Amino acid sequence: MQKDQLFTRRRMLLAGTAAVGAVGTAGLFGWGTGGEPGRTTAPAAGAPVRRLPMKPSAHRLQPLAGYGPLSVAPRRPPVRRTPLLRISGRGRTMVLTFDDGPDPRYTPGILDTLAEYDVRAMFFVCGEMAAEHPYLLARMADEGHVVGNHTWSHPLLTRLTRRQIRSEMSRTCDVIEDAYGERPRWFRAPYGAWNRAAFQLGAELGMEPLAWTVDTLDWTTPGTRTIVDRVEQGAGPGVVVLSHDAGGDRSQSVRALRTYLPQLLDAGYHISVPHRRHP
Repeated sequence: MQKDQLFTRRRMLLAGTAAVGAVGTAGLFGWGTGGEPGRTTAPAAGAPVRRLPMKPSAHRLQPLAGYGPLSVAPRRPPVRRTPLLRISGRGRTMVLTFDDGPDPRYTPGILDTLAEYDVRAMFFVCGEMAAEHPYLLARMADEGHVVGNHTWSHPLLTRLTRRQIRSEMSRTCDVIEDAYGERPRWFRAPYGAWNRAAFQLGAELGMEPLAWTVDTLDWTTPGTRTIVDRVEQGAGPGVVVLSHDAGGDRSQSVRALRTYLPQLLDAGYHISVPHRRHP
């Protein structure tokens, strides 16, 4: 199959998946009770800007190498002051997200479980990892998952210059487009450390900032049962769950997903991915 045909097929699959559980950009604000917008002036409970170390640490990965041509930029979204924390959708809709990958030791196991239950998720990938394992992004595209930008080397953006932040973002956009078939429309700052430059540059590159509402803290390897409990106790309509598929030993995260995913589905939750309209 020719490369352009494969990318066309991936785009069709992604479009069909997004339409099923999709919510538009306007539906991705944090809505509170009574239909009023929820507060987004601070990270959600468990956000790493409060609970994770504010500097690169041993559980993160070392830089590798990357590549990728620049293509047509998507329509520019608004420049936000805070990241989106929740989604709003029909009924009991939730989103599962996985950061720092792809990693051939753990990402395939997560993809296998998602495929078993016909569920779509979001993967916020680091460019250095995507460049080393592009076939995993191709699989994500084929299976209808959404791939977001998590920078190139997982730095603390608040310590970088504007030029460095742009490089971290744009290089990763290029690699994602080359391996996944289209440029990312979502961005997540490492450690949940956002700043004005990150919001501005992300918007210039056509990406919306997405945070989370439930942090499993799985990177601390607290035990499979603890991860499961955190997801189940935090479950609710509009919730965005943060887990990891790389950056260290993620075997607990893989095992936990096998337990909490069917339980969420049995409880009536619809696991979906957010959707933004194409330009």
